[in-house]
Amino acid sequence: MESPMVLRIASLSAACTALVALAACATPAAPPASDPLPPATAEAPPMSDPNPPMPTDPCDAETAKPNAIGQVATAEVVERARIEANAEIARVLKPGMMVTMEFRAGRLNIDVDEANVITNVRCG
Repeated sequence: MESPMVLRIASLSAACTALVALAACATPAAPPASDPLPPATAEAPPMSDPNPPMPTDPCDAETAKPNAIGQVATAEVVERARIEANAEIARVLKPGMMVTMEFRAGRLNIDVDEANVITNVRCG
């Protein structure tokens, strides 16, 4: 049988180990706020415009259609159509392809068939 002193040391050791394990799981306290809240009379900063102005030169797919429809959608043809439509970006949409549906005024959508031939050009 072990002496009472050995049992106390073993119990104390187990208790310390459990305390350290619990302390490791604790979340640290939030640091104190460095700046006090502004006075109630201070003005709020101005809001940004929730309706920003439309681009000055919006996309015009009609100008790109004559040179694009019926062509294979190579990088050069897509870029020429983007420039002719005055679009910021262009994307090629293949049959059955999943696409995002948000409207972007400066984007040129180029629809192609299974053979990668352009069938339609539209903005959005």
